[in-house]
Amino acid sequence: MSTYRRNRVPGAAYFFTANLADRRSDLLVREIATLRAAIRAVLRETPFHIDARVVLPDHLHCIWTLPENDSDYSNRWRALKTNFTKTLRNQQPPNTPPRPIWQNRFWEHTIRDDHDYRTHMDYIHFNPVKHGLAPHPAAWPHSTFQKCVALGLYPPSWSSPPEPPTTPNMGERP
Repeated sequence: MSTYRRNRVPGAAYFFTANLADRRSDLLVREIATLRAAIRAVLRETPFHIDARVVLPDHLHCIWTLPENDSDYSNRWRALKTNFTKTLRNQQPPNTPPRPIWQNRFWEHTIRDDHDYRTHMDYIHFNPVKHGLAPHPAAWPHSTFQKCVALGLYPPSWSSPPEPPTTPNMGERP
């Protein structure tokens, strides 16, 4: 078994990708209320700031900024996945065999500077367009794009260039 090492910088901003075990599933958007409740529960227990987020049918991307002197994103992800999974399993009929919902790990990248932050923000908000789920970032309802527009971070008509932003190894499978 390989040793999995993660970069941990207290108070840093991190880009994450978390995938469902079944990459053909639409569970995350179908159960968006359950996912949001799981996120709120984790935020109550271990606060952090969600700078950006997009939820797609089978995976999600986000940027979190952790509190000063805190680098424990792994336990936050564990709690989020566990809360979401337990809620869904409690809704299943008795004796339903459990199937894994999430892939075991998540992909993480420590944001290095303002350019890196902006690149990942753009990547997150363009992702529904990239996957053919929306014609424009503003058309996808499961994203922080509209919130970012309201904060003045994007103009309402923002759209990435004709080619999606290309940043290698951002947590997507080819």
